[in-house]
Amino acid sequence: MAFAISLNSCSKAKNDVIPDVFVNFTLDIYDPEFVSLTAIGSDTVDARTNNWGSAAAGFNGNGIIIYNGGDDFYAFDRTCPYDYELNGLSIKVKIDFTIATCPECGTVYSLSASGTPASGVGRYPLKNYRTSFDGRFVRVWN
Repeated sequence: MAFAISLNSCSKAKNDVIPDVFVNFTLDIYDPEFVSLTAIGSDTVDARTNNWGSAAAGFNGNGIIIYNGGDDFYAFDRTCPYDYELNGLSIKVKIDFTIATCPECGTVYSLSASGTPASGVGRYPLKNYRTSFDGRFVRVWN
């Protein structure tokens, strides 16, 4: 029985190296602050956005990327999984339309490919959060 418990505790794949934090907020894409999300592209939120506090802060307060992929919305933590796994560093990636780049390790993550590394040393995708979209409001949670 102890062996089975040990296997279960290891069942979480190493592709999600960023620790879980509570995330739960809803944004209105017609809010002037999020006008960039009415078309394909990205924006970011953090604890200061609309006074959402820690529910929108992401891991270690680095924030969350919201990406409009055209047919659906996606949400990613802004913390580089490579730097966190390798050195325990909480490095905030920089966003440029459809890519996120780590200023420390140089890994480029493709937002249109579920946050997977497009180039660089990183092997793991950005941490993903759940999303739903009703035509106006994007809900992000875990």
